[in-house]
Amino acid sequence: MEYGLIGEKLGHSYSAILHALLADYDYQLHPMPPEAVDAFMQRREFQGINVTIPYKKTVIPYLARMGETAQRIGSVNTVVKQPDGTLFGDNTDAYGFAQMAASIGADFSGKKVLVLGSGGTSLTACDVVRQAGGTPVVISRSGEITYADLPKHTDAEYLINTTPVGMYPNVHAAPVDLTRLPNLKGVLDVIYNPLRTQLLQQAQKLGIPATSGLKMLVYQAVRACELFTGKPVEPQRAQAAEKQLRAQSMNLVLIGMPGCGKSTIGQELARISGREAVDTDALIAAEAGMSIPDIFAKEGEAGFRAREKAVIQREALIGGRILITGGGAIKDAENRAALRMNGYVAQITRPVSLLATGGRPLSAGGIEAVEKLHHERAPLYADCADAAYPNETTPAQCANAIWEGFDEALRA
Repeated sequence: MEYGLIGEKLGHSYSAILHALLADYDYQLHPMPPEAVDAFMQRREFQGINVTIPYKKTVIPYLARMGETAQRIGSVNTVVKQPDGTLFGDNTDAYGFAQMAASIGADFSGKKVLVLGSGGTSLTACDVVRQAGGTPVVISRSGEITYADLPKHTDAEYLINTTPVGMYPNVHAAPVDLTRLPNLKGVLDVIYNPLRTQLLQQAQKLGIPATSGLKMLVYQAVRACELFTGKPVEPQRAQAAEKQLRAQSMNLVLIGMPGCGKSTIGQELARISGREAVDTDALIAAEAGMSIPDIFAKEGEAGFRAREKAVIQREALIGGRILITGGGAIKDAENRAALRMNGYVAQITRPVSLLATGGRPLSAGGIEAVEKLHHERAPLYADCADAAYPNETTPAQCANAIWEGFDEALRA
């Protein structure tokens, strides 16, 4: 193995993908049990390795030298074999976290910063905050300062989540309610699956600058790559790697009134992008073994919505696709949250008088029924959507506009 990653469990690692985008060397994932680490490190049959849980401290005794950041944090995630055969270790997570903070303009100098969690990533975040002149306050379930002490820290200006609360698959959870912290200027969540956790969605609704851990993931790899090769990674290559990783994780989600053209535009977007188009109503019907009108007739709207929720909660968290939803999918708050977690949500709008109503159980009462439906749902579409796109010319023009908006979102 020339370069690679060691850790106990590596099933969901993005490292091989990232390093392939950043450089041209051979990079392999190398999961290993704890009893295998000593022999692996003694053999030194690598030029450079990244190290993840639970071996970031385990590798330290094998190092001849450590970088200043790794010494301060007491944790190593990158090891490089030197020309004399000895090993040098450093911590590139701190660089990645600093880039993550910079992406929302976070200025920790002179600020109180709440850091949720007391694990290894917490140590990294605290180090970056201190180096920037800030004061980290660690909050954990069983530490000196617990969540019960939050009312004493309402003057905090930044919040960093280093806990797994809100991570896939337990996505409908948040470590704190941000309304309890009225002075926040920024929220950083190191979770990157999903891209927009419940915590980040609340921050967005409150108008607080916020970011996920995807940028940290990318830029810790950038710095590791530079240590491996001794050469800087070109900024354009790093940006392209981040965009591609985001694209692989993010869905393009279509919402809107029944009959607004979601299915037609979704198929056009699939043609433009080469992405798979997934129609949630089609999945519901296939899994139920009957049409949507038949489901309504036999199970009522409540039965249909239960089936719809199960499909959306599953499909919304699989990235990289075009997701076409039913008109009422946004009625459920957890559906709205799930669609946004790994999705850029585009609302397709169309004048009520032009909405198609054939074969749609809730649109069958004529224009008055459709107008009532639109009035009820308009605030929910607005709550869920990242942007609205009118379908008033041709489906192709609407699809092209949506694709441009999505491409811009991938660079955020």
